[in-house]
Amino acid sequence: MRPRSLQEVVGHATLLGPEALLPRLIKADNFGSLLFYGPPGCGKTTLAEVIAAETQSEVIRVNAVLSGAAELREVLAEARRHPSRKTVLVVDEIHRFNKAQQDLLLPDVEAGVVRLIGCTTHNPGLYVVPALLSRSHLFRLDPLSVDEVAGFLATALADGERGLGALGIKAGPAVLRQVAEMAGGDLRRALNCLETLVLSAPVLGSVTDEAVAAFARERRIRYDDGGDDHYDTASAFIKSVRGGDPDAALYWLFLMLAGGEEPRFIARRLVICASEDIGLADSRALGIATAAFQACELVGLPECEYALAHATLFLALAPKSNSTTLAIAAAKEAVRSQPRQEVPLHLKDAHNATNKRLGQGGGYRYSHDYPEGISGQDYLSHSLALYRPGEAGAEAQLAERLARWRELKELLRRKEGRP
Repeated sequence: MRPRSLQEVVGHATLLGPEALLPRLIKADNFGSLLFYGPPGCGKTTLAEVIAAETQSEVIRVNAVLSGAAELREVLAEARRHPSRKTVLVVDEIHRFNKAQQDLLLPDVEAGVVRLIGCTTHNPGLYVVPALLSRSHLFRLDPLSVDEVAGFLATALADGERGLGALGIKAGPAVLRQVAEMAGGDLRRALNCLETLVLSAPVLGSVTDEAVAAFARERRIRYDDGGDDHYDTASAFIKSVRGGDPDAALYWLFLMLAGGEEPRFIARRLVICASEDIGLADSRALGIATAAFQACELVGLPECEYALAHATLFLALAPKSNSTTLAIAAAKEAVRSQPRQEVPLHLKDAHNATNKRLGQGGGYRYSHDYPEGISGQDYLSHSLALYRPGEAGAEAQLAERLARWRELKELLRRKEGRP
């Protein structure tokens, strides 16, 4: 059922619409190297094959999983021997090529000996060498919608030449939609599912809801726990917690767990979030996140789901403050850009006779001897304002306390006649 022309390609309206760049490049046969990046089953290899067919090019297909440097050299040498041919080199899973193999492509891509069409499920910014990336047009393909997948399944079911039409099996729109929903935007998975259901149906019968339900029990969600899904879903999870959306946070949490994500990775993200995004607005968050991490160590799946959900909900519903994050940045900047401050003499260690003779610790005021623990002394040679309390949660009270201490310190200075 692979499309044979651009018109047969399913979905990607923004990429393949009449005003889009890619169809115009193909029509004019004026494209250089292309990179198609997207999840499995969204049509990357299909587009590569269609482009090669529509431009009547000589096509060389290479799978980066199976091909090595020797085969790649041979392929490129063959293309150089026939410069008059329009050679398109289609590389599936191009992220599997190491840096040396990708570098092999550069001279011939640069010279126009071959036009590269690379397909990848992994972020090209991380897996494709910069020199090759800069010489290519990058197009991102999104998962297909449920309606697009269901519509194509109906076409495959009716097509007697390339599809399943010759078997005479029926499937209603509701059944096809259920199959499409299970596929998660992966058309190849949807077609494989439909084929299995049709071949297991009685002769000239129908695919039933019960058959789909039985198949669904074996469903595994699309989740690459070592690739883009790992980073993208973790990012959505933490941003949902930061944004105070407990429902979204729980959804992304259990999507990661269903996809096989390591619970301790999730717990580590929560520990970071507790200080980065909540901080002093509710200091309990760090203790709860750390306890969730310990629970993952002690209990493991599936029971540690309770602790992860507990921590996720607490952090999502907690007041938010990034004052700790801003204070860290300010402190690092002060250390980096300003001269190093010396420790004031009255703060230096005075635990031995030599230090005392040098005057270290002399004049230090023990804070507990003063009202509210404020002695009025300075603790830096030159004052800095690094921490600025937020207005949410407990930090509102901390701001009031800090302002009060500053007033007391100022009163003591005036009383003692200090500048």
